[in-house]
Amino acid sequence: MEFLILGFFMGLSLILAIGAQNIFVIEQGLKNQYVFLVCLVCSLSDLLLIFLGIILFHYFQKYFNTPIEILLNVLLIIFLIFFIYSKIKVYKKSTNFDNDLKETTRFKIFLKTLGFTYLNAHVYSDTVFFLGNFSKNFLLDEKIYFGIGASTASFIFFFFLGYLSNYLSKYAQKRDTWGSINLFIISFMSLLTIYIIKETLYLL
Repeated sequence: MEFLILGFFMGLSLILAIGAQNIFVIEQGLKNQYVFLVCLVCSLSDLLLIFLGIILFHYFQKYFNTPIEILLNVLLIIFLIFFIYSKIKVYKKSTNFDNDLKETTRFKIFLKTLGFTYLNAHVYSDTVFFLGNFSKNFLLDEKIYFGIGASTASFIFFFFLGYLSNYLSKYAQKRDTWGSINLFIISFMSLLTIYIIKETLYLL
């Protein structure tokens, strides 16, 4: 039981850091747009990556190297640039909020969620490499309990974040309010992109 609790708090402490994925979950909650799908994809992805790190960490440790991390960073930078560009277009047009929501399909949101999850090198560093490395000396059953605890933290966090944002969405329905939210998202994602570019240049 102590490894279950340890995994829960370890996973929660890592996921609480604000990043692109969390901001995307908040945005979808505020839009009241496929919230369950977004939270489920993020949570299941964490579960998959956590257990990959725990059970197969020695393989990842052997084959993971700097070029792979650089490639993941470059893919994320490209993804974020296109995302920021799409936000700027919406912000400049100041289109109707309800019409914007109707234009997005479930499949598009699914792909965006996958992008914010699997193109983010920090997701791998937190789940696969950090948690996998941390648990490498545990016994097998202890690793399983640890992984369940960390995965549970992800499920609770993402669904809480998504549906709390969804509950607060009634305050974001006005165009002026959503314009301010878009401006914050554009600013945050731009700063995050600059940070990742600097981090990637440091790895070269």
